[in-house]
Amino acid sequence: MAKRTVMRSSKGKKLYAVRDKGGKFKDIQQYSRAHAADIKRGSGAEKKAAKKAAKKAAKKTTRRKAAKKTAGKRPAAKRTARKTARKTGRKTARKTARKAGRKTARKTARKTGRKAARKKASGGSTMSGVRKAAGKAVGAVERAVRRAVRRVTS
Repeated sequence: MAKRTVMRSSKGKKLYAVRDKGGKFKDIQQYSRAHAADIKRGSGAEKKAAKKAAKKAAKKTTRRKAAKKTAGKRPAAKRTARKTARKTGRKTARKTARKAGRKTARKTARKTGRKAARKKASGGSTMSGVRKAAGKAVGAVERAVRRAVRRVTS
């Protein structure tokens, strides 16, 4: 690697300047970029150490795999029983989450619908207009809740 001279730019950023044999600037880089490139590259010694570590890890994993094979597998009946138990547990959890979500959605929809209706009513409009506004508000809230429940359950 060529020797670098550290300088500062007009904006105050730290710079690395590489000179050629004649002493002229060959390349000027921001310190942050040059430093990041150096870290990504790594030295020859680091690369050798990484290769050794990788070889050691590979040996360990092959030993573990061999040990697992000799230990033996569970009987098929036990495996299927566990799988079905997990699946049913998940299904029931989803169902209860959906039910709870719907229940709270209905409650909030009713509340917001009533609030909207009260607001409109206080404005002095007809009762049919109030009902229409309440229905729209309830519909909007129910749609939003359905979307939220879908996000949670999927």
